Amino acid sequence: MSTTTPARTEQAPAPAEPPPSEGRRSGAVLALARFEARELLLQIPILLNFALYVGFVALRLMSNDGMDDYPVLNTVDRRTQTAPLLFAIAVLICTNSAALRSRKRGTVQQFAVLAMEPWRRTLAHVLSVIPYAALTALVVAAEYTREALKPGAIGHGSFGELAVVPLSVLLAGVLGVLLARLLPSSFVPILFSIAFYMLVVIASAAMDAGRWAAWLAPILFTTDTGGDPVPADLLGRPADWHALYVAALCALLTCVALLASGGRTRAVKAATALALAVTAVGAIGQFPRDTAALEAARRTASESPQKVQSCSTYNGSTYCSFPEWSGVRSDWAGVVDRVRSLAGGTAAQAELTVRQRIYTAGGVEVDAALDPSTTPDEVTVGTRWGGNRVPEFAVGVATVLVAGTENATEQEMCRDARPVAIMWLALGSDPTPSETFQHVRLDDSTEGSGLALTPTNPLSMTAGQATVVRELLARPRTEVTARVKAHWTELTSKATTTAQAAKLLGVPVPKEAEECDESE
Repeated sequence: MSTTTPARTEQAPAPAEPPPSEGRRSGAVLALARFEARELLLQIPILLNFALYVGFVALRLMSNDGMDDYPVLNTVDRRTQTAPLLFAIAVLICTNSAALRSRKRGTVQQFAVLAMEPWRRTLAHVLSVIPYAALTALVVAAEYTREALKPGAIGHGSFGELAVVPLSVLLAGVLGVLLARLLPSSFVPILFSIAFYMLVVIASAAMDAGRWAAWLAPILFTTDTGGDPVPADLLGRPADWHALYVAALCALLTCVALLASGGRTRAVKAATALALAVTAVGAIGQFPRDTAALEAARRTASESPQKVQSCSTYNGSTYCSFPEWSGVRSDWAGVVDRVRSLAGGTAAQAELTVRQRIYTAGGVEVDAALDPSTTPDEVTVGTRWGGNRVPEFAVGVATVLVAGTENATEQEMCRDARPVAIMWLALGSDPTPSETFQHVRLDDSTEGSGLALTPTNPLSMTAGQATVVRELLARPRTEVTARVKAHWTELTSKATTTAQAAKLLGVPVPKEAEECDESE
């Protein structure tokens, strides 16, 4: 009996699944990036610091001292740059923690069975930062747009200056991922943040000192020296080149992180070479060029502003300014007309020249006083307007109407009647004269001797003169105006004392001693 064994049929191996297409890989990277972006949103440091950043900007926009009604936009764009620094540091620390999550939880080995390569996961972590850079850009745009839409906005801002803020947030996130790949430790980003903060402070100080190398730091503090703004073309800031440099640096560090994660593909290598070239171009582009021409332009604007200014005429007076301030001339004219309407004699029809002036001898935007003009019937106005600058300008206009020139605000003027006439012209038609009198004085007081601020040298007043001015402001405007016009010649004479002026104006003679305030 024979048995037959059935032949074993070998089963053909299952066909291998084709590798995922490039489109599916890109979709997976974007999906992971969206997930990591949502995870970052749950991190307390990011939520807290972004809320503080937005709150700080909101408070700054809501503050109103009058001068905010006339924002100079080439200072507004730089004002946006320092507020989000803490938020950028929070992004750096949190992205670093997210990139180290698998290492902390011991799941690195499990990624080996996934189809997504490590460098693609690194790219997803970098992409997860983009929404936060975009949010920062929205805050910056909102702040700048609100200031730019004000009717009194002056000049224009720089896209390069505005782009630095979102780029700095993006750079912080890229640095966090790069540190996770090169130095996988949770303490590294904290130490790096401290070192980076010190670098920013040092670079900002170097920039204030005029050193070109400071621009190689990706983030710079914008220090507020309290000086007056200048025309944008006198700043000499390579803002556009700096924005290109920071953007290229973001791309370069991203490529380094991808290479460190094994992404040595032809596309990554090509992107690395391109990013390196653009970074070098951006760095070189920041190098100062034609500094002699810039210094000459600054010197001309400071010493001979009439060569670079245009003028307009309102009611017989001429108003000259740098082109960016042309829209404010009508406001200057309103103050001049208001002050002149209270004057008597020929001053009521005086044809003044109001000229805008800046000081650049010690650098731009420095805190320095302008010397009074010696040209008859010429009034100085600065580059800040609104708030307390309006009554200060009114005092300057009144000084020229009473004394003929600005340099009459010296000490020999303080014991005669002219300061009384000047302060009445400046404050008599003001909506809140007593309050404005307090604000225009250096010591914020309406009693005793003191200094009344002007665009140039302050006007020195004695305690007696201050008393007479207070009495005048408390009386009906039409009554005082009539007396001022009737006794204009005596009130503008060097020979008339404060006591005599009080009698002419019908107010009590002050009892205070006529002692000038020597402090300036």
